[in-house]
Amino acid sequence: MTKEKAQARREHIARMRQEQKRKERRTAFLMWGAGGAVIVLLAGLVGFYLINERATSSLDAVTSAKYPGGAHVETQVSYKETPPLGGEHNSAWQTCGVYDKPVNSENAVHSMEHGAVWITYQPDLPKDQVETLKKLASKEYMLLSPFPGLPAKVVASSWNKQLKVDSADDPRLAKYIAKYRNNSAETPEFGASCDRGVDTTTAEAPIPTAAPTAAPSSSASTAPEPSTAPDATSSPSASPSS
Repeated sequence: MTKEKAQARREHIARMRQEQKRKERRTAFLMWGAGGAVIVLLAGLVGFYLINERATSSLDAVTSAKYPGGAHVETQVSYKETPPLGGEHNSAWQTCGVYDKPVNSENAVHSMEHGAVWITYQPDLPKDQVETLKKLASKEYMLLSPFPGLPAKVVASSWNKQLKVDSADDPRLAKYIAKYRNNSAETPEFGASCDRGVDTTTAEAPIPTAAPTAAPSSSASTAPEPSTAPDATSSPSASPSS
């Protein structure tokens, strides 16, 4: 009986040791599993932050064009983009500043040629967002105005560059302004003034759709022409600018 008891005791001790090892392995597995889950969670949060940060601060959404500078016309221009980011424009630039009414695109584009960033917004944009835009436009070489028919809530335009956003609070607006306002590499007439231009709105001084009709020559005869001559009673009008 003594040998049997001793054997049973040894077997009992062996079972206890095996059970202890199983518990230790299970505890270690749970600890490693929990640690791994925390690492995966942290990695996911960091990844989400980086992706969100890039989406809200990257200027990858900026579109570009290749318009040369210096093309002046005195009539309305049919621009390819809305609002325009370059191309033909009026010989008078829009004085930089804040306007509560729409301004002529042809004058604003000339301001952009001088280095201005033109921020436009939909006329029904909430007042608090308009106030945010006014703060952004409080610097030199900044132009702000509403723009009917705008394809986004807010659009920032400079010569050959443009960014569309859905809110005045979008952090990309400030980054766009910092990068493209009076940018020597992008501005055709870098160093030109954005002051002392025209400060009228579209309603006050609209750009004509066509050049004025040419005046009759003072040397023309007032005597009636023979019936076989072409009708010269009127002068042809200049064609509108494309």
